[in-house]
Amino acid sequence: MTDILEALNWRYATKKFDPNKKIEAETWSKIEEIMRLSPSSFGLQPWKFVVVTDPKTKEELLPLSWDQPQITDCSHLVVMCRRTDVDETLINHYIESVAKTRNQELSELNHYKEMILGFADRLSEEAIDQWASKQVYIALGQTIAACSLLQIDTCPMEGFSPEGYDKILGLQEKNLASVLLLPCGYRSDEDPYAKASKVRFKKEEVILEGQQVD
Repeated sequence: MTDILEALNWRYATKKFDPNKKIEAETWSKIEEIMRLSPSSFGLQPWKFVVVTDPKTKEELLPLSWDQPQITDCSHLVVMCRRTDVDETLINHYIESVAKTRNQELSELNHYKEMILGFADRLSEEAIDQWASKQVYIALGQTIAACSLLQIDTCPMEGFSPEGYDKILGLQEKNLASVLLLPCGYRSDEDPYAKASKVRFKKEEVILEGQQVD
């Protein structure tokens, strides 16, 4: 599929995956690169993506996901996490990465680094967590759209126990906290939602063009 509108009309939040169909390694490698290339504020990338394919681990996570079958039936379960260590060390690491990638001197990036540090210093720990979580949603949107072009089915999910996931996957020790789930795979022929018409408000109801705000 090459047309983005055709792909987005094809996709839906898959309720029933075919457990016998697995995403090929080459295709999955593309999806991982898609996630890696997601945009973020300052380019800081305050996230990590935990990929679960082990059936036993999926079974452990199932009751923490309100027993939704997408967890065990999907090919790859992506646990989208925010970093809990958005601090000077991470910011310095990012600035060093910018300098190396763009062949710049670190001194040339001092102003940019101070701007990011100032942003982080002004926010409370809770506000930083909220900001990082919002960045994860940006990555979610890009991944869903790109997967639809690859004809990979997805189902974004917030219905799970983050605390439970964090414990089973040992995320706290990795300075991570789960935010979202994105099961990926192939829809089952038995999923009735696959043939349901997509429901969206009309363009005139959601897009305001040339409107002045009083």
